[in-house]
Amino acid sequence: MLVTGASIAGPALAHWLHRRGAEVTVVERAPELRPGGQAVDARGVTKDVIGRMGLDAAVRAARTETAGAYTVDVDGTVLETFRADDHGGDGYIADIEILRGDLSRVLYDDTRDAVDYVFGDRIAELTQDVDGVDVAFAGGDRRRFDLVIGADGLHSALRAMVFGPHERFVRHLGLVLAFYSVPNEFGLDRWLIECQHKESGRTALLRPIQDATRAMAMFSFPAATFDVDYRDVAAQKRLLRERMAGFGWLTPQLLAHLDDTPDFYLDQVGQVVMDRWCSGRVGVFGDAAFSSSPMSGQGTGLALVGAYLLAGELAAAGWDPEAGFAAFDGRMRSFVEANQEIGRMHVQSLDAPAPDAEPIAEPDMEALTDLVGRAINGVELPDYAELPDSRAAAGPRSSL
Repeated sequence: MLVTGASIAGPALAHWLHRRGAEVTVVERAPELRPGGQAVDARGVTKDVIGRMGLDAAVRAARTETAGAYTVDVDGTVLETFRADDHGGDGYIADIEILRGDLSRVLYDDTRDAVDYVFGDRIAELTQDVDGVDVAFAGGDRRRFDLVIGADGLHSALRAMVFGPHERFVRHLGLVLAFYSVPNEFGLDRWLIECQHKESGRTALLRPIQDATRAMAMFSFPAATFDVDYRDVAAQKRLLRERMAGFGWLTPQLLAHLDDTPDFYLDQVGQVVMDRWCSGRVGVFGDAAFSSSPMSGQGTGLALVGAYLLAGELAAAGWDPEAGFAAFDGRMRSFVEANQEIGRMHVQSLDAPAPDAEPIAEPDMEALTDLVGRAINGVELPDYAELPDSRAAAGPRSSL
């Protein structure tokens, strides 16, 4: 099997495919693992999956160890306080919070001896028939696989190649998000600080990371459209400076490090909505198939839970991709939809109110509590006891 993308979804899927007996190759266009990135969370059923992977200790050792969060106004006055142990560790600050790059490293280290990783390459073209997929790589190699799965993110090249243009599936939610690491010259000590400017819909945030000498800056601002190329870093930095000008708080000091940071990222806040995740022997997975946006707080959960279920359902279907993906869809889609709804609601909560807008109605707390429950724990995890598991006992290997 071939999996594209070596961030979180790809290596997590490779972990479970290998355990179910498949031979797996992961191709990543970047020359090496990308460090840093935003903090991602594991809540509810996702923690169960991490335990089943045997990675609980490794993931916890790499946590940011954030103790909690303060929301403040532009003058630094504390408005609200949240703690990491709120709601059993599944609240605003999750008990398991880890930088994307650190989780990627944990997953890579776990699978590197069992999975063939190819960095600095990508799929240039592919052709499938009823028995397999012929893949031509940009580096010149040609290989045949039984199944190809794209786990290459919001801007998935494989999705565009097989299912159609990005515009058909990516839903811009009207928000842009940026983050990058800065020197910790602010005395930050295990507490995240978030400053929201309700009148403009803009947010600035500073969070601790494991390296106490540095911190992570994050900004968000509304944008009805987004037409900046996600690889044009210079244009992205200009846009960030323009949109955050005059914000106040710590923003000028944070923006002063914009040109010397090693890990700048900016992109639209978007979701991917597809009515099917498989076409013949090619499928998509993770953000490439069902991004819920960073504003859901559950993108990592969808990737880790989804990896467990997809590998299990493919193996249970005798590695028939159409049957396996159909069974996966039946187990996963409502979980995806609940998390996408959470993401949309979070973005809407940041919207700047119009001058003549009607007062916002109080939310239906019973319905909201039910939605949050479904987004965190609303999926069943079969034990797949009848399937091979290379970590439980030696089992038959497929030729995939």
